[in-house]
Amino acid sequence: MSNDEERIEDIVSVPGRLTPVLALATLIAAFGSSFQYGYNVAAVNSPAELMKAFYNETHYSRFSEYISEFSLTLLWSISVSMFPFGGFVGSLMVGPLVNRLGRKGTLLFNNIFSIVPAILMGTSKTARSYEMIILSRLLVGICAGLSSNVVPMYLGELSPKNLRGALGVVPQLFITVGILVAQIVGLRSLLATEEALKRLRGWDDVDAEMEEIQLEDEAEKAAGIISVLTMFRMRSLRWQVISIIILMGGQQLSGVNAIYYYADQIYLSAGVKDQDVQYVTVGTGAVNVLMTICAVFVVEYLGRRALLLLGFSVCFIACCVLTVALALQDRVSWMPYISIVCVISYVIGHALGPSPIPALLITEVFLQSSRSAAYMVGGTVHWLSNFAVGLVFPFIQVGLGAYSFIIFAVICLLTTIYIFLIVPETKGKTFVEINHIFTKMNKVSDVHPAKDELKDIPLSAVEL
Repeated sequence: MSNDEERIEDIVSVPGRLTPVLALATLIAAFGSSFQYGYNVAAVNSPAELMKAFYNETHYSRFSEYISEFSLTLLWSISVSMFPFGGFVGSLMVGPLVNRLGRKGTLLFNNIFSIVPAILMGTSKTARSYEMIILSRLLVGICAGLSSNVVPMYLGELSPKNLRGALGVVPQLFITVGILVAQIVGLRSLLATEEALKRLRGWDDVDAEMEEIQLEDEAEKAAGIISVLTMFRMRSLRWQVISIIILMGGQQLSGVNAIYYYADQIYLSAGVKDQDVQYVTVGTGAVNVLMTICAVFVVEYLGRRALLLLGFSVCFIACCVLTVALALQDRVSWMPYISIVCVISYVIGHALGPSPIPALLITEVFLQSSRSAAYMVGGTVHWLSNFAVGLVFPFIQVGLGAYSFIIFAVICLLTTIYIFLIVPETKGKTFVEINHIFTKMNKVSDVHPAKDELKDIPLSAVEL
């Protein structure tokens, strides 16, 4: 056994604990950023009809005619999808901002993209401008795009390895709380010094964990800061990049935001009475919060891989049964109740694995040298997929009707197969240990493989 491996074994045997400082940092980062993401996912759902009416009235006051049904649907789809498009823009800003301002500095800067859209949205009715609503959705999407990538990165690097999973799920918990609050309303930088680490962990013996930080730092210095373009050209990161793209794409293209964006319409189509829809939607949001809380506690026991397999499998089954239930709801009186059970089952499955785990895995499977670039890639896939669903799903729903969720079922199945065949378990492992797993998968040198590859890549490409 090499010296590095012996040092890693020492690190593995040292458990961390949740100190007040770590808990406070987690809650502030998650509530201040992830909550807003969740709130804005669902905020346009319940008042959808009122907002469409506002669009129509505003258009009439300008042109003395109402918007056509197709144009209104298109305008509404743009309003909804501006949020994920802004998320895509925010994801592209992650690498430059994190490298320039740091994790904490980026989160503080991100408040601009929260305050400005709040003012725009709050004054849009007085100004009689639906364009202000669309712009505010774009800006708050940028806020969400930054926070959804930087918060998991920040918390993953703050956390001891035995709590990394649980704390890594906390941002998703606050996203679900934000969703629930929206539904109800509708009815310190990276600590890298030994003094700081003692305060964060709550004890004086932090030598073993400092070893881990130094090992990762050695790997980062060997590789340098890796850009997105360079990352795609590196064999030593091949399976990490592919896995993140598939997991992030599967997370959004599995249909989760189709349910939150258009939950009321789904329930109405399932036969729920108009006056009862809001209560069913709030109940679904509450289930989402409760299951994400469960994920916080079970992720370090069951592991990341098991939760991903379980979650995507449940979503696949739920989409299949939901399709049958929607197709037969006019012929079988009790089918609407099956539809509601399917939606709730889907929410449970997604909350356990597909929603919280992919962002956590980005922190775990990439070292610091490539982590910011990886979050840019993951965030870009996440938000582009989110944007596509938000823009296209209303038209898919019109065209395919009851069979809309077959598309999502296929994506859930393919993602499940990929996870089963490729994605390794990372529970209880250090960043360096996880890197060694992928080093074997990528069939490259076991000692600073990135350094060897970067010799053949122009310096300008590394710094992009």
